Amino acid sequence: MPRGKLRVYLGAAPGVGKTYDMLGEGRRRAGRGTDVVIGFMEDYGRPLTRQMAEGLETVPRRTMPYRGASFAEMDLDAVLARRPQVALVDELAHTNIPGCRHEKRWQDVEELLDAGIDVISTVNIQHLESLVDVVEQITGVRQRETVPDDVVRRADQIELVDMSGEALRRRMAHGNIYPSDKIDTALAHYFRLGNLTALRELAMLWAADRVEEALLRYRNDHGIQQPWSTRERVLVALSGGPEGETLIRRAKRTASRGAGGEFLAVHVERGDGLATASPKLLARQQALVEELGGTFHTMTGDDTAGAVLDLAREVNATQIVIGATRRSRLKELFSRGVGETIIEGSGDDIDVYVVTHSEAAHGRLLHRR
Repeated sequence: MPRGKLRVYLGAAPGVGKTYDMLGEGRRRAGRGTDVVIGFMEDYGRPLTRQMAEGLETVPRRTMPYRGASFAEMDLDAVLARRPQVALVDELAHTNIPGCRHEKRWQDVEELLDAGIDVISTVNIQHLESLVDVVEQITGVRQRETVPDDVVRRADQIELVDMSGEALRRRMAHGNIYPSDKIDTALAHYFRLGNLTALRELAMLWAADRVEEALLRYRNDHGIQQPWSTRERVLVALSGGPEGETLIRRAKRTASRGAGGEFLAVHVERGDGLATASPKLLARQQALVEELGGTFHTMTGDDTAGAVLDLAREVNATQIVIGATRRSRLKELFSRGVGETIIEGSGDDIDVYVVTHSEAAHGRLLHRR
């Protein structure tokens, strides 16, 4: 049985319209003849959301007791028995009441997908596990309900439900998100414009990274070797020499010139295990890369240039930064250096920058496109 497909509506904050869009998509599919049911939907008393759910079949919830109170959860077994083509399941990061088969709703969704049922769900950026600490720094609020990033990244489709901070605050002030007695508190705290702007940017960046992953998968699946330049991604090759810090800072400046740019550093170790660089110097350079927001990679092999080029194509790099040669004139007469090999192998898709530095035997700046 083929596994079902997952579509996730991702938002920056409550109230941007994720559930509304989920229901809208359900209605569109039902209108085309697809068998759609609501497995679980929370309207929070919002009239427009409730109206959007009208006309869609809803699988009754399962009521469960917990600590003297009753809670309504999605009835997973009832949805599985109903076997719709598409199930709408709100709030992917929700934690189920003890006694349910799974601890988290995303685990319920996984079981539906394994049963061949397509699922449309929703999640806010603050509920992604990797961003919990960042969101707490922005808003001062610690999120207790989370979903692993990989669960969302594996979705077949992610829709970013976008809304400016100003528009979201207006929606809040008009009573379209929370009850009237909670509006002033929300606007003064979590829904401050600075918070909403930061969360919106966070959601956009996370979604952009998901697009990069999809592109990489597509290139790999279709055997496409040349990079697709959706953003500047700069790879700096470090020999382990003292010029490394100069190259790292140049790579960082180059990557920072474009929106969403990033940089990586790579050092290729010899395959025979013999060290060609000072471990202390490399550790310092790795620390600098990470301090500047880059990532450090170590590879092993006897073909240094080939390893650098392979990594550049694997990560979809747009530029490679290398240092001008420190080899003597005599060595250059009898063999091609790593830099020359990288330049020749980069093709028309990757720019190579050879940066002069004080340690070079004879420095120059070469831009090869």
